[in-house]
Amino acid sequence: MKPNSFSNILALVAAGFAWLSVLCAQESLMVVEAYSGKILVASNASAKRPIASLTKIATGVVAVDWAIAAGADLGTLMMTVPETVMRVGGPNPMNLQPGDRLSMRDALYSALLGSDNLAALTLADHVGREMLLRRGGSGDPVVAFVAEMNLLSKALGMTQTRFANPHGLERKGTKAYSTAADVARLSIYAMRRNAFSFIVRQPERQISVTGAAGKRGYRLRNSNELIGEPGILGVKTGTTLAAGPCVAVCMERDPLVRQKPDGTKGATPRRLVVVVLNHPDRFNQARGWLRQGWAIYDAWLEIGAPVQDRPREILSVPNPQ
Repeated sequence: MKPNSFSNILALVAAGFAWLSVLCAQESLMVVEAYSGKILVASNASAKRPIASLTKIATGVVAVDWAIAAGADLGTLMMTVPETVMRVGGPNPMNLQPGDRLSMRDALYSALLGSDNLAALTLADHVGREMLLRRGGSGDPVVAFVAEMNLLSKALGMTQTRFANPHGLERKGTKAYSTAADVARLSIYAMRRNAFSFIVRQPERQISVTGAAGKRGYRLRNSNELIGEPGILGVKTGTTLAAGPCVAVCMERDPLVRQKPDGTKGATPRRLVVVVLNHPDRFNQARGWLRQGWAIYDAWLEIGAPVQDRPREILSVPNPQ
C-alpha cells in the first residue's frame, strides 16, 4: 500500500459527501460497482418514490427472460397491438393502433429507447398472454405480466419496490414505487442479459410496424443522452411530474489486470451503475457521479478492497433462474 493511499481514499469519500450536501433534498442517488457490489455513494437511496419509465427496465427484463426460457426469437416473433393501448396515453411515436403488428425486438427497442408506453403495454399483453396459456391459466395478461415483474423484484432483493403497470405512468387508484438502491439492483441484473444490454446501448434504431395500410418505418433515438460517450452501456431514462427527471446509467472500463503473489495475472472486471432520481439536470449529475464513483472505487481497490460491514457496504444482486 502506498503511504498516502488511505488518506487519499478518505479525502475522496469526504469530497463525495461534501458534494452530497448540496444535492436537492428530494433527490435520490446510488452509485455502485456492479461486479463487486461495492456501494460507493448513496443519498436517500432507500426512499420510496415513483420511478416513471425506469419501470420499463423491469418490463424489458421480464420480456427478455421469457423469450430466453421459451426459446423465442426476438426478431421473428410477431406481436399484435391490443385494444387496451388506447387507454394508456402519453407519447405514441409510432402511431401504434390496435391490430398493428411488430416484432418483439422492435417493441423492445421502442419501449427501451423511445420510452414508448404503448409498446411496453404491447409487450406485457403478448408475454402475459403466453404465460397464462402455457400455465393453463386465465385472466388479464397484463396483470399476469406485472405479477412477474414483482416476482422478479422480490427475487432480486428489491424489498422497497412495487410495480403496478409495465410503463411507469402514475394511475389513480394504483400505487407504484421503488428506490435508487432497488433500481441499481435491477439495472445490474438487466445488464447481465446480452439481448437487453445490446438494445439499450444503441444510439438509434430503424424499426417497422405493419398496419391496415401496410408497413411503415420509424427511426427511434435513444432518450439517454449519455449513450455514445466512452464506456457508456445504457440503461434507461424516465420522467413524470411525480417522479421528476430520472436516469439509470451503466459504464464499463477495461478489466484491471494485476499480478498475483504467485506470479500469475488476474483480471478484475469493472462496471459502474449510477441511479439518479428526481434531479433537473439528471445527465450532467450522472456524469459527475460516474467520475466521482470511479475515483472512490479505484482508491478502494488500491488499499485492498476492504469490507468491514458487508450488508451496509455491498449491494448483493442474485441471478435468479
